[in-house]
Amino acid sequence: MSVRAVQQQAVLIGLIGMAIYTPMVSAESQPAWSHMERFHHSSIEFNVSELHRHDIDAETPSFALSSSPDKHTLPNLSPGEGWPSPVNDRENRLFTLIDVLEYRPRTGGAGRTSDYRWDIEGWYGGDYNRLWFKSEGQQDTAFKADHDVDFQLLYGRFIRKYYDVQIGPRVETQTFRGSNVTRGLGVIGIQGLVPYNYELEAALFIDQNGKVSGRLSLTKDLLLTQRLILQGRFETNVAVQRVEQFTTGSGLNNLEFGMRLRYEMRREFSPYVGFSLDRSFGETATLVRQEGGNPSQIRFVAGLRMWF
Repeated sequence: MSVRAVQQQAVLIGLIGMAIYTPMVSAESQPAWSHMERFHHSSIEFNVSELHRHDIDAETPSFALSSSPDKHTLPNLSPGEGWPSPVNDRENRLFTLIDVLEYRPRTGGAGRTSDYRWDIEGWYGGDYNRLWFKSEGQQDTAFKADHDVDFQLLYGRFIRKYYDVQIGPRVETQTFRGSNVTRGLGVIGIQGLVPYNYELEAALFIDQNGKVSGRLSLTKDLLLTQRLILQGRFETNVAVQRVEQFTTGSGLNNLEFGMRLRYEMRREFSPYVGFSLDRSFGETATLVRQEGGNPSQIRFVAGLRMWF
């Protein structure tokens, strides 16, 4: 073999040895991390330096980041001290609904005049506890007393979805032929929204003499257009005992059904027209006739509905 051939073989063996030795030295001098781990670790170091550089406020929730590539702490997402509740259910508000404020033209008959009626309710409080106030009354010269005024002040407690239970006092005053009669009652009731969007109000009344009566009312809004709404209204009263001073007999007292078509000029302000059918039954109808009233009436109405 020539000298030149021997030199070429030596150079080739040297290159092969360097190729084998270099990765071994590199593996011993570098951490045994994958490319992804080295990238993630470098990102953590960068984020930590950025957090120090930006001087974050002490009340800002901190993200505890570990410099270890194997252990990373999850961010602390719990509300910090002094943070508001994510659900604002503690604020008190005031709401008033004038559901009925109407004029009833005279429908004929000697001594009959045009009458009026109102039905107002509202509350002050939050989502769970409320102070309710309710007032309704009418002048109806063709039926029962000349004037009938009712006021309630109730505590309401949210019990389940869409329903409040209510308890408190009620005062009722009637005027007939220039004389007034007044009585106080206790109220236990429930109010809410039943399936198919019927507004329900049911109450049990007990007066100062232990006389028991009850009332049930239902209303339903039918949207003809976005602003033209037809409201159906149903109400009935029952009594366990007879109370002649208030033209009330035992059993079923009356049924009232009405339809009112309103136009919402604004959502809070709606004029309406409609009619109301009211009929008394049993002992109540007899007492109405004895006082010169009509136990069955159809009244045309015009009025306003407002809320704020």
